[in-house]
Amino acid sequence: MTTTTVTIAMTATSATTARPPRSYLFVPATRPDRIGKAIAAGADAVIVDFEDAVAPDAKSDARAGLAAPWRGLLAEADAAGVALLVRINGADTAYFADDLAWCRDQAVAALVLPKADAGSVAALQATLPDVRCHALLETAAGFADLPELARTRGIARLLFGSIDLMFDLDVADDGEPLHYFRGQLVAHSRAAGLPAPVDGVCTAIGDAQALAADTARARRFGFGAKLLIHPNQVAGVHAGLAPSAEELAWATRVVGQAAAAQGAAIAVDGKMVDRPVLERAQRIVAARQP
Repeated sequence: MTTTTVTIAMTATSATTARPPRSYLFVPATRPDRIGKAIAAGADAVIVDFEDAVAPDAKSDARAGLAAPWRGLLAEADAAGVALLVRINGADTAYFADDLAWCRDQAVAALVLPKADAGSVAALQATLPDVRCHALLETAAGFADLPELARTRGIARLLFGSIDLMFDLDVADDGEPLHYFRGQLVAHSRAAGLPAPVDGVCTAIGDAQALAADTARARRFGFGAKLLIHPNQVAGVHAGLAPSAEELAWATRVVGQAAAAQGAAIAVDGKMVDRPVLERAQRIVAARQP
């Protein structure tokens, strides 16, 4: 059997860069006391929610109540290595402008924009041009704008709002009817050079089997993280998104043998390793649990 020589150049890749968050845990903005607990819950990121978790008549009080402790919570999150974000209200609501003003006054660096589409992202960036926007795709209009939106400056990551999308599309199944949209998020994230997207929430709190199945599906599609609604989901999501022992062993062999070969062609387990295979192995090594 003749083997074609393939030269692999080892470079500093994702194996040595910081791993994006795997878990984004929501906490109500009306409960500043719970934010510290969420930061300590083990999630990689915490989203302080001004949208769904806050009643319409409590929006103003939520902003006012969080203003004083916000800087301290930021410092607490930074010390714990946890990203702290804010989910504001949508651009089509009466609360949007006040949320943006609050974010500007509190020097919020990263936020989640619900019902994101090209228009709402433009409205956000007109006021907060430097904020890192995590665009929550949960409408047909947003997915129609997805190719443009994914490449917009300031977009940090794409998030899947599966529940709201089901409502917008009038479908009752979060499985097969939404597979097209899952694939679109993964493909456009990759094409735009963004981290792998974030899958939607699993609403079955306390159901470990449902969470495991949900997380396994997300990983099969190429998602790199999940939105969470309860701290008890953190460990299951991290375990479900982690490479298996077999995958990690294979990837470690590939990365190690490629480094030892110093650019020469290699074969691992009887199969040639070209650049895409090496890059996949490097991503698996980078994704291993700490």
